[in-house]
Amino acid sequence: MDNPIKLTEKYERNGWPSLKRPDLKPPEGWNLSLITSLERIRSHALSPDGEWITCIKDGESLSDIFLMPSKGGWLSRLTTDRPLAAYWDDEIPAWSPDGKWIAFGLKGHVHLVPRAGGLPKKITDFATAAGGPRFMPDSHRLLISVERNDADQLLLTDLNGSWPRALTTDTLGDHWDARPSPDGRSIVYTLRRFDDLNRLDIVLLEIESGRSITLYGKPSTRALSAKWSPDGQWIAFIAQETERDEIYLVRPNGEGLHQLTNTGHDVFQFEWSPDGRRMAVIFNRSGAFDLGLVEVETGAVTDLRTGQGFHSNPNWSGDGSFLTFEYESPLLPPDLYRMELPSKQVTQLTYSNLPAMQNNKKVMPEIVGYKSFDGLEIPAFLYKPETSNGAAIVYPHGGPKDQYGYIWDELAQYFAAKGYTYLASNYRGSTGYGKKFERLNYDNWGVGDTQDCLHAAKFLRDFKEIRPESIGIAGGSYGGYMTICSLSRDPEYLYACGISKYGDSNLVSSWALCEKRLRLYTEIFLGHPSVNYGYYLKGSPIAEVKNVQKPVLILHGLLDTVVPPEASEEWVEALKRHDKVFEYKTYDDEPHGFLRRENLYDVYERMERFLDWYLLPR
Repeated sequence: MDNPIKLTEKYERNGWPSLKRPDLKPPEGWNLSLITSLERIRSHALSPDGEWITCIKDGESLSDIFLMPSKGGWLSRLTTDRPLAAYWDDEIPAWSPDGKWIAFGLKGHVHLVPRAGGLPKKITDFATAAGGPRFMPDSHRLLISVERNDADQLLLTDLNGSWPRALTTDTLGDHWDARPSPDGRSIVYTLRRFDDLNRLDIVLLEIESGRSITLYGKPSTRALSAKWSPDGQWIAFIAQETERDEIYLVRPNGEGLHQLTNTGHDVFQFEWSPDGRRMAVIFNRSGAFDLGLVEVETGAVTDLRTGQGFHSNPNWSGDGSFLTFEYESPLLPPDLYRMELPSKQVTQLTYSNLPAMQNNKKVMPEIVGYKSFDGLEIPAFLYKPETSNGAAIVYPHGGPKDQYGYIWDELAQYFAAKGYTYLASNYRGSTGYGKKFERLNYDNWGVGDTQDCLHAAKFLRDFKEIRPESIGIAGGSYGGYMTICSLSRDPEYLYACGISKYGDSNLVSSWALCEKRLRLYTEIFLGHPSVNYGYYLKGSPIAEVKNVQKPVLILHGLLDTVVPPEASEEWVEALKRHDKVFEYKTYDDEPHGFLRRENLYDVYERMERFLDWYLLPR
């Protein structure tokens, strides 16, 4: 039986539920309807002639593809039935070099839509699923990715969806992110090797001969985002050979390998300029994602935009006269922008911020640090309310290979407006602070990182305006797992309550139930359970459910393939056996993360009610 566990949408509780506080009102200018109304504009791509932008807009029930002039203007809808997709797990639409076609993913298949207008057409009927479209220079053929024999393989098809040619067939690992050379004779791609899951290689493949060359590959070292120079003489990529993610260059024949950047900060993204002399680069500087230029000859860096914000996805115009990029900050939701070069004049192209939201006072978080159990300094982002209500919320991010930065976080702003102090912890294992810090939770899930979260509560207890008994913890995905670990492994009971959104408590059963890519993701950190079973057990707080003394709210989508919904079901069953106080709500139409507005509103309402009930004096 493939799926013996049948789950349905439900609400359960054990003990008296949290109740809405009639003595509390939303902060002036704020309500849950407002903070769930934002339509996120993202994942944009500039047309080859620089005249058009295609992007994705996350509405209330769809993540459709739109088109707009690159100088700004009305968003024209190209698709009408593209299901909601999480922005962190979605593909950017791809332009054909002649600017006539846009390729994108829709319902597990590659589709094409003409820029001039028309209905999208599916071109991957020959496979059960396909993704990662990228055009060849002739604008007729396309590279796509499919799964075969438990590995992601690369195929070559065309605008008509003709029977594909397999470019990769080996089972060494997953073949990702293929990019054709300017002359169309070769491709470069990333190989994720199954024999070393911490290793990502850069491989060149000659299309006609089938001959391949590993341009870069080192044990336990990741390399990714390989991109050809416009003249085809160099291939640039990001590698974590040192403590930081840096840009490297290599010739297509494997010669001339050298490191280009050495700034002491991680390179997040980069794009070649049309003349091949510069790169637009996003640098991660302690959670501020700055936009700059790097000279290819010297590696010299020129900053274009810096500060307390998050730049991403830079695109060059065909003549190199301007850049487009995405930007958000704790004060501004995500939008598209354009910068003229060399004047650096910036124009905002889209306006997702509602007038009601613009008028509200918001908090710019400050970067703080606190000591963990072993003396390690843990960086965090602290939102301090104008007037404290005496309570605090610790937010551990998901991942764990991720980082909280200067991003738009409407829930943090809402709770700060209510008077909550909000601390987003970048516990050990977070990215952005060097390879050593990032790997501190290898073979150690739920142990050191849990202590980092517990010491976040101790840090907040020293704030004179915060009542020690009024600190809660709330997170999603790995952050939900951190919530469960913190409530289960804390003899001091530092937290008054916890909220786990799609979190985990039993790493062994969740490994067996989740999809392949997440099984392998877990094995990056813990190895295979048949070899390292002890690490999985050590990281599973379900064995310590008897220690939970504080109420917990559990929220999960039943379409989740990242953290299977059975993970929350198993946790709830354990809480029942030990007669613990909990509330449990599932959503039958939600994947990993809550995307539909009506569900997000319900989630936020339950979170607010729960935290108000258990953290504020009655």
